[in-house]
Amino acid sequence: MDFAYSPRLAELKERARALTEKIISFEDECERNNGLSPEAHASIKASVLDAGLQAINTPTEFGGAGLTVLEQVVVQDELGKLTNALWDTVWRPANPLAHATPEQRERYLIPSARGHRRDAVAISEATAGSDFSAAKTTATLDGTGGYVINGEKWFVTVGDAADYLIVLAYVEPEHAPTLFLVDVETPGVKITNLPRYTHTFVYEHPEFTFSDVHVGPEAVLGGVGAGLQLTRDWFTEERLMIGARTIGAAERALTLAVDWARERMHGGEPLINRQLIQGMIADSVVDITTNRAYTHQVAWEFDQADPNDGNQRKLLHAKASTVKLAASEASNRVVDRAVQIFGGRGYMRNYPVERLWRELRVDRIWEGTSEIQRLVIANEAQKRGLENLLSFPYQAEGN
Repeated sequence: MDFAYSPRLAELKERARALTEKIISFEDECERNNGLSPEAHASIKASVLDAGLQAINTPTEFGGAGLTVLEQVVVQDELGKLTNALWDTVWRPANPLAHATPEQRERYLIPSARGHRRDAVAISEATAGSDFSAAKTTATLDGTGGYVINGEKWFVTVGDAADYLIVLAYVEPEHAPTLFLVDVETPGVKITNLPRYTHTFVYEHPEFTFSDVHVGPEAVLGGVGAGLQLTRDWFTEERLMIGARTIGAAERALTLAVDWARERMHGGEPLINRQLIQGMIADSVVDITTNRAYTHQVAWEFDQADPNDGNQRKLLHAKASTVKLAASEASNRVVDRAVQIFGGRGYMRNYPVERLWRELRVDRIWEGTSEIQRLVIANEAQKRGLENLLSFPYQAEGN
């Protein structure tokens, strides 16, 4: 059992760290202007391509970096240190695109991997959040083999910058959950609202309506009826990446807080000498280190897993939920402590700890709330027992 970074992982971590340092310079602009200028986006895009960290979840033959899941987690850990969700400027096409047909790959996946196109996932609705099976958006056959999509979608992150959407709709009358690739310029697709949120995010989370949107049969992604499974797979991957990013964010917040506590004088001595401050620092170290270790473990398990083993897939779904639950809750604790250590300055928006404090709150909500993660974990324990959830996987002798 080897817990050291391989030379490959160490090199990726350093490359991601260097890219993060370049993007950090855009944080203040993003906070001031509620987003970035086209020139700033172009500069970041060039840096991402120079770093070779574009589309890290996409095979190299399709224009991506082709990283393993563990390698992706190491990169996301570093990118998570960015405020204003600038980690999202380092694009990763949504993983359902792995099921694209050759024609869909040419039209959507490859341009997305190279940074020429941008996707956004449109799953949630006003009455369907964590329970995406409750979605009401429909797709009906139009008599020519194509479909007519009607409905609405909420919380479509990056929807303002995307030029195509991955839309979950139910094909009627079979009520078959299906994903569709829909260009945003298709007639009937419209952004109807740009809600304001607690965080200052580099992209928006618009609401879309779909009014008699006609798409051809080639718009179906992964097959009619495969929508829920592909959506679950997407959530599983995203939950693991959220775990990695939130721990990176917590590390940055704690590092800033410790540096501040060393310099800040209180009662004639550095703040860090106060035992109550030391207790906050120690608790934060525990939160970061334990969650980073488990996130890396589960990422490694993903890389060893047989994708055709249904039971293994369900177990990893629950383990990704464990990562997301534990890391998102822990990082919120760490950042809250960091704000407290900074005192009044920790409540000022020009301080990164304040921005991280606002931004990390949503990680306990999106891609499944903390309560949903608990249900997923408990369901796995009830159906297949605790042993696999609590144990390391076994390797065959000789491996």
